[in-house]
Amino acid sequence: MTSTNPLVSDADVAFLLRDVHDVARLCTFPAFAEHNLESFELFIGAARRLAREVLFPAYRAMDQEPPRFSPPHVALHPAMAGLFEHLVAHGAIVASRPVAVGGLSVPLVVTALSNLYLMAANASAYAFAGLTTGAAHLLEAFGEPALQKAFMEPMYAGRWTGTMALTEPHAGSSLSDVTTRAVPQADGTYRMRGAKVFISGGEQDLTENIVHLTLARIEGAPPGIKGVSLFAIPKRRESADGLVDNDVRCTGVFHKMGWKGIPSVALDFGERDDCHGWLVGEAHKGISYMFQMMNEARIMVGMNGVATASVAYHESLEYARTRPQGRSFTARDPRSPQVPIVEHPDVRRMLLRQKAIVEGAMSLVVATAYYADLAEHGPDEGERQKAALLLDLLTPVAKSFPAERGFESNALAVQIHGGYGYTSEYLPEAWLRDQKLNSIHEGTTGIQSLDLLGRKVVAGQGAALRALGEALAAARARALAAGVEGPTVDALGAAFTQVEEVSLHLAGLGLSGDVDGMLAHSADYLDAMGVLLIGWQWLLQVAALAETHRDDAFARGKRQAAAYWFATELPRIGHLTTLCRSVESSYLRVRPEEL
Repeated sequence: MTSTNPLVSDADVAFLLRDVHDVARLCTFPAFAEHNLESFELFIGAARRLAREVLFPAYRAMDQEPPRFSPPHVALHPAMAGLFEHLVAHGAIVASRPVAVGGLSVPLVVTALSNLYLMAANASAYAFAGLTTGAAHLLEAFGEPALQKAFMEPMYAGRWTGTMALTEPHAGSSLSDVTTRAVPQADGTYRMRGAKVFISGGEQDLTENIVHLTLARIEGAPPGIKGVSLFAIPKRRESADGLVDNDVRCTGVFHKMGWKGIPSVALDFGERDDCHGWLVGEAHKGISYMFQMMNEARIMVGMNGVATASVAYHESLEYARTRPQGRSFTARDPRSPQVPIVEHPDVRRMLLRQKAIVEGAMSLVVATAYYADLAEHGPDEGERQKAALLLDLLTPVAKSFPAERGFESNALAVQIHGGYGYTSEYLPEAWLRDQKLNSIHEGTTGIQSLDLLGRKVVAGQGAALRALGEALAAARARALAAGVEGPTVDALGAAFTQVEEVSLHLAGLGLSGDVDGMLAHSADYLDAMGVLLIGWQWLLQVAALAETHRDDAFARGKRQAAAYWFATELPRIGHLTTLCRSVESSYLRVRPEEL
């Protein structure tokens, strides 16, 4: 492990903030009128220092010493309590929330950039804050004032933490099969009974209470998605005697391959028939409410994917620059000094691929967060609607691309370290383990592909796809105006045309009733869309460099990474869209007994 790992490139963060994405414009919106670019950079700088000086030094110990389970209690690593206090003091829970609820009214795009440092340093520690933000925001958006005072306020203050309790042992990702029961009581609460699994942070010794935002069915509710409601279930509930046990019991801790600092637990509600829950919003609308937290969490997972790939990229880059091994192909004298492995072409290939993935994906998650800000705070309804369409379209890609390609990037970091990369004495293997979870939680990559093609692309008769086409056309016009070479600009336009045409073809299959034909290659479609969107982000970055006439090492490295993406990845879109159109059916036809 290098002691100088920056976690995330400061120069890249400044470039995205000031040159690539028009973040300064947000300061003209009433919600952010108290801010300017300098205050944004101060906030990001505070996160950078916290990440490098406090969170990152604790990462290895937390990976090596996971939480201990002494039923029904979970003891975290002793350092976690101090880290959480630092995160609360920094404002990691409330930064993006309005001042009216105790927040700092910092745009999501700025919190995204600052959180990248925190996640890269110690994703497990940050997760307690991120999950609490999402749970409290649900109550802010849909809860009655009494619920907000009882549960939201202590979560935003960092006195309590929050979770999302969706998954059940028999149902997995199929939320329509939730069976946790809620029985109405005379006092307006509900008596809860059921079990949940894979609840991150569901039991801990950080705070005196945990609020579980839980999906359940009210007794007599209709079957399926339409019968699911949302409840706030605290670990301890208020009484005349203070906080008392609420019959929420941790029954087990899962032994994970990564993310070891935060426990993933199984919970039992109502073992003694004394678990009280509070309905959030209207009955039977739990899924629509929970999608707010799930979509926020998906963007957070995308940021985690970028952050985990970023810290490993910088580790492998430093290792390659300082690790002497072998000689150049042209060296004739075996007694000549060895060269750093970065001098070997294949090592540079792996590093450039990491760079193209990490910095392209970073720009994509920043763009997604920016559209979230525009969708909520844009100056006119038309812009808000268009931003919302783009946000919906980008979210499944911003979640899955950094996870899937981030895992590839993390594997390259291990490869560059050679035999050392395969050992726990060096950190790349730990980050590889951490990265894998990002393609699983908050909806697997397969689920994201179905969401993208089956919902987001076809919604509103393709309105989101048209909005994307306009955004790409604007990027191409910006690049041409800045002097970017025409063939590069044209290549992105041709790639979008391929995706647009196959989208219309697949939508037609769906309208004709051939749902299998439409969705059979949804994973390939998601892959093609990811390649296209990263190409878009690289074109924006090249355009910003041309506008500022930069020609330093930073700029030249960016141009090489963009050239690499356009030469090696963009052509894959043709193959992927051909697969989607052909409906190659081998894995539809193969029978279970044949596998």
